[in-house]
Amino acid sequence: MYLCNNILNKKVFIEIMSKQVEKIKELIAKREQARLGGGEKAIQKQHERGKYTARERIQILVDDGSFEEYDMFKLHRCHNFGMEKKLYLGDGVVTGSATIDGRLVYVYAQDFTVNGGSLSETMAQKICKIMDMAMQNGAPIICMNDSGGARIQEGISALAGYGEIFERNILASGVVPQISAILGPCAGGAVYSPALTDFTLMTEGTSYMFLTGPKVVKTVTGEDIDAEHLGGASVHSSKSGVTHFSAKNDDEALELIKTLLSYLPSNNTEEAPRIVNSDPINRTSDLLNELLPDDPNKAYDMYKVIGEITDNGAFFEVQPKFAKNIIIGFARFNGQSVGIVANQPQAYAGVLDVNASRKAARFVRFCDAFNIPIVSLVDVPGFLPGTGQEYNAVISHGAQLLYAYGEATVPKITITLRKSYGGSHIVMGCKQLRADLNFAWPTSEIAVMGASGAVAVLSAKEAKAKKLAGEDVSAFLAEKEEEYTELFANPYQAAQYGYIDDVIEPRNTRFRICRGLAQLAHKRQGLPAKKHGCMPM
Repeated sequence: MYLCNNILNKKVFIEIMSKQVEKIKELIAKREQARLGGGEKAIQKQHERGKYTARERIQILVDDGSFEEYDMFKLHRCHNFGMEKKLYLGDGVVTGSATIDGRLVYVYAQDFTVNGGSLSETMAQKICKIMDMAMQNGAPIICMNDSGGARIQEGISALAGYGEIFERNILASGVVPQISAILGPCAGGAVYSPALTDFTLMTEGTSYMFLTGPKVVKTVTGEDIDAEHLGGASVHSSKSGVTHFSAKNDDEALELIKTLLSYLPSNNTEEAPRIVNSDPINRTSDLLNELLPDDPNKAYDMYKVIGEITDNGAFFEVQPKFAKNIIIGFARFNGQSVGIVANQPQAYAGVLDVNASRKAARFVRFCDAFNIPIVSLVDVPGFLPGTGQEYNAVISHGAQLLYAYGEATVPKITITLRKSYGGSHIVMGCKQLRADLNFAWPTSEIAVMGASGAVAVLSAKEAKAKKLAGEDVSAFLAEKEEEYTELFANPYQAAQYGYIDDVIEPRNTRFRICRGLAQLAHKRQGLPAKKHGCMPM
């Protein structure tokens, strides 16, 4: 009897085990199916276009073995236009969490092999889920766009999905860093999500962004243009400023994301990772003492200054091809991540204009939102004059930069190297906009305007009289310019009023910045209670 029961129990056990094995096999098979996305042929086509698949991109980006995928088995619910026959596990987007250099991130990558990566209601749900998780857990959001836009077959449901994503982009703004990589098409309403994120990258030749495509443009305006010239990486990195970085291929784009993340904190309550610094903080640079030309109207390269003062000369530039008259980017001082804003005398003499103002303003606000100190290197002769600037609201855009500096509560150190005239002096982080430390090189000229312009106003009547008397007007004006320069075009006038904290020797600039940042490490400064300000737009 015992023997019979024992045999019976073994049979039941084997049956149960065999069912479990079958279930596990089914799970493994489904996972393999999901990982294939749109299938081998679609993957091959993606590779032929010079692009990786969604999962390949994630694998390259994140730490080995760290990716944990969510909603792998999700399916769309559309039954219009034969969509019930086009069911793919995961439905066109791969979502999940991972680590990059050991730090938690949330990632989603659109899968172009599945229905051209077109966004469905269920895809939006997947994306929104990890965006919510990122905000709850204080980790960056990285999205990799490669999509034909909204899934037309789903109509308003697809549009509603985009709306849900945009709302989370807005809610996450200033809470966790958001990075968008455009690695394929991104058109129509889909472009708004990258535009709402903090940084956008595009790949050259394989990606494009536009609200209306070439065909629509041709129909409506008559312009004959292709996708690359309408919204390719070169256009958006140099002309519109929509993208912050351009990369030659997927590999370079993903490497850029890793580098960018290394300078950023995980959320707005933390500070950026601090690295071990091997570059002495008291390292001096004799080159800086000799860098500026004797002729104040002669240009020099601001990148040389940056290279002399940052840790090991490293600088990660943001928007390098757009508005070259101002330089923005990340560097480190004594291992601490810092945002740099610097005028570039080699481009339009370093003047501020519409594009330079909005470029710098957005960067300053990002740094402020994520506790990154700001170092400003000033050599600015003023704002670019002309109807083109005035008609394009240079007043409002200049006010954006002013607003950004004035609103920022992070440590702010401003170094005036040479020219700092008029309104441009104010908007570049002056003492009145609550900059913490304002230093000036002895070569700096801090005044309402340059000597020639000032003399033309102040001595106009005398010059006219001398001209009528037949005297040498040019010699007279030269003498007056020299007098004005001696009296006003120097840092000591500002220093005597306390608007400049110290006039420093250029070779010691790195040390003064490093020491200043250490002094400001525990800075606490608040703003008046309000829902939010109304920044000029």
